[in-house]
Amino acid sequence: MHARYTPFQQRFSYGLFMVDVDVDRVHYAETPGWAFGMDRSALYSLQSKDHGDGAPGGLRAWAESIFDSAGLDASTWSLRLVTFPRHVFYRFAPLSVWFASDEEGALRGVIYEVNNTFGESHAYVAPIETPGMVMEADKRFHVSPFFDVTGKYRFTLRHGEDRLGVIIDTLVDGERTHMASLSAKALPATAGNFVKASLMQPLSALGVTLGIHYEALKLWGRGAKYRPKPIAPQVGQTLAQPSEK
Repeated sequence: MHARYTPFQQRFSYGLFMVDVDVDRVHYAETPGWAFGMDRSALYSLQSKDHGDGAPGGLRAWAESIFDSAGLDASTWSLRLVTFPRHVFYRFAPLSVWFASDEEGALRGVIYEVNNTFGESHAYVAPIETPGMVMEADKRFHVSPFFDVTGKYRFTLRHGEDRLGVIIDTLVDGERTHMASLSAKALPATAGNFVKASLMQPLSALGVTLGIHYEALKLWGRGAKYRPKPIAPQVGQTLAQPSEK
């Protein structure tokens, strides 16, 4: 769900399909091979080049480097990635969430990997000290042509065995101007569930892209101010800190 609060209110929501993979064991998820593949074609697939720095097979190496920039040594930790897979040939993931858990299973860090429709990417990395921490980071990355790259993001995460909830508020001068939320329930990665997702959401990631442009057209029609895309930041990650609220 997305909700805009200024200069007028507009809200929309849509269904999504994502995959949750253990970065070190994702190749074991390839059975049956026609339903899901790693770095190869399938009904749904996860491609290393679609994430991080795009290096082949480099999912862990990239994530470790981002966590290292936040002072976290994730070399011995479990890493999970929740993202939008490629559906046959098409892939667009506006948000991917990486989870780092220590040897005891405690969540120690999160990466919010954000992509825009211009093919650019940025990572907001959040060290986690206590469960349920709310984090904030300066907004550094252009996502929508109807918002400036100003203010802060506030990240609220609810992460359980079979449920995922993410709320990202955009704050400008302490006021919330936009909110994006994600609520997901985990299902087993069976061939049947992949086929069911393909039938119920046949456009999958393509539908997300079409929805983004459709909603942008409606915003433009209502008089929202268009802002040209700025140059992407040279540094590819931004550190999040505990929220003051």
